[in-house]
Amino acid sequence: MSTDHSPLTGLRIVEFASFVAGPSGGMTLGQLGADVIRVDPIGGAADYTRWPLSQRTGRSLYWTALNRGKRSVAVDLRSPEGQELIIGLATAPGPDSGIVVDNNVGRAWLSYEALSERRADLIQVHIDGYADGRAAVDYTVNPDAGVADMTGPLDSAAPVNHVLPAWDLLAGMTATTGLLAALHRRTRSGEGSFLRIALADVAFSSLVNLGWLAEADELGTARPKHGNQVYGSYGADFETADGNRIMVVALTRRHWDALRTLTGTDSVFDALEKSLDADFRTEDDRYRHREVVTAILRPWFAARPLTEIDRALTESGVLWSKFRTVHDVAAGYRAEGAPAIFGEVDQPGIGPVLTSRSPLRIGSEYGDYAVAPDLGEHTGEVLSEVLGLSDAELGRLHDAGVIESR
Repeated sequence: MSTDHSPLTGLRIVEFASFVAGPSGGMTLGQLGADVIRVDPIGGAADYTRWPLSQRTGRSLYWTALNRGKRSVAVDLRSPEGQELIIGLATAPGPDSGIVVDNNVGRAWLSYEALSERRADLIQVHIDGYADGRAAVDYTVNPDAGVADMTGPLDSAAPVNHVLPAWDLLAGMTATTGLLAALHRRTRSGEGSFLRIALADVAFSSLVNLGWLAEADELGTARPKHGNQVYGSYGADFETADGNRIMVVALTRRHWDALRTLTGTDSVFDALEKSLDADFRTEDDRYRHREVVTAILRPWFAARPLTEIDRALTESGVLWSKFRTVHDVAAGYRAEGAPAIFGEVDQPGIGPVLTSRSPLRIGSEYGDYAVAPDLGEHTGEVLSEVLGLSDAELGRLHDAGVIESR
């Protein structure tokens, strides 16, 4: 929940969305202090039991992670009375209300046209799969955008879909940006806004922003796989003497000079530059000759354990990191020196879980940790607070199966 010093304290947002894009955007707004009211059907939406699940209780770690700090309202969305409750929440009066984030499909009563009839200055951010309304998820958009074809080992012809739902997460941040821009406009002019974001458009525009599509169009061919190599610069993975793997990147001349000095290969690279008529101080030539550069560097890493390499690379200023598993990262939270963003909360229904705060710090201070609500935990509270429903009315709606309240 928000605190008084958070920049969006007092802002109320109704989130009618499931899976990643909408909920991640809503969570971000909540971490900035907004009162985010997540609306679900009774029993939960399709993502309520999505993996990963807690091995202790079977509850969804996914759902509880993406809904931290929100309030939960559960309503029978098929009943006219339930629909009217959601419309009332979405269009409630006040300068900090009348804001909706959704990925609704096929519910005309929740459309901008219907809601804006009740509140002309309504702000609605709607998330689609494709701009023409077709359905899509991150794992279908990514192959369609051509990114899977560029991903994977150098010696594999098969496309590899990325594990991280990058387009979903970017869509959530785009939704957040659009919502705050629309709120600024409403504050200045009193006008509402209907913003639409397509997951595929987020992917396609990202490829344009990185120059990838222009490159492919010029070359008339797709970029080949690079494995762990860094395209257009120098980056490679190395195995250490004790079986660990690390990633080393030399983006700048300073990084390159430090790397060759550290590994004692100055004279070797000087001679190689002459024989190849190359200048490894430039990104272009380091990239073009990356295979031979890596072959020269590899023995230095293969002859040393990670502890020695860690100390040497860190002191040199070279960009590097160890390849870790997600379990390694989780275990690292328990170790001394863990990133301050991590923490632990007692999540109702699950127990102690590793969590994080918002990465956006105000000054140098992180915000608070938060837990996710139980499904429908705040139904009565929200309907009473926002719509003024009495206990008797709430009891009747509960008995009629229109709401789920705890």
